[in-house]
This record gives sequence, structure tokens and C-alpha cells, in this order.
Amino acid sequence: MTIKGIGIDLVEIPRMRRVVERWQDRFLERVFTERELAYCRARKDPIPHLAARFAAKEAALKALGTGLRMGVSWRELEVQRERGQAPTLVLSGRSREVSEARGGRRVLLALTHDGDYACAHAMLVDDGPAAP
Repeated sequence: MTIKGIGIDLVEIPRMRRVVERWQDRFLERVFTERELAYCRARKDPIPHLAARFAAKEAALKALGTGLRMGVSWRELEVQRERGQAPTLVLSGRSREVSEARGGRRVLLALTHDGDYACAHAMLVDDGPAAP
């Protein structure tokens, strides 16, 4: 496995709560996919889960080396989590093109939230054979 990019991000959960209260669906639908929103809204308090997903998207943008440039948009990076499984990050559209151009085949993802903070770490990797 070869690492092609690394990113980390920290989100203050109370700040995310204020953003969601102020902008509501305008913000949520711009940043999160329907699948992400459904997952978070099924939780007792969706805000820590939204904050972790926002951090994951930011961390992945750093791993890609683009930020929200080069035609990449928020909803092209989707955090998916199946019951009993670790979260994964699925890239689509321009974010996938950028990933492939950098030699990345997938993004490894770690999420956590506790107290006032949510954190994510993303690694863009190539699972092909290691170079000699």
C-alpha cells in the first residue's frame, strides 16, 4: 500500500450546531448527501455525527490536495457506514478524477467525536503493488 495523501480535520460540535440551527436545510443539503443525512438524523443527536462527517470531508479534501477547488464539491465525498462496519469514504465525480490522477484508489477514514469535538483522519492510498 502506498500513501498518496493525508488529511486531518477537527470540528467544534457546538459551532456545527449553530450553523445547522441558522442555515438548516440550505447548509445540510449543500454539504451532505441524502444517505449521510438519513444516517445522522436516525441518531438521538445528529449534530456530532454531522460534525464528524464534515470533518471527514475536510480531511479528504486535504488528502486530495484540492480543497474545494478544481471543480470538487462537498457532495462528491460521501461517508458511508454499514452496521457493524468501519466508516468508508466514497468519492464520485470530480473528486474521484482528482484521486485517480494522484494515484489514489481509495480513502481510508477514521472518525471520532467526544465532548465538544469531532475529528477525522483521511489517507488517500493506492493498494497496488509497492514500488521497488
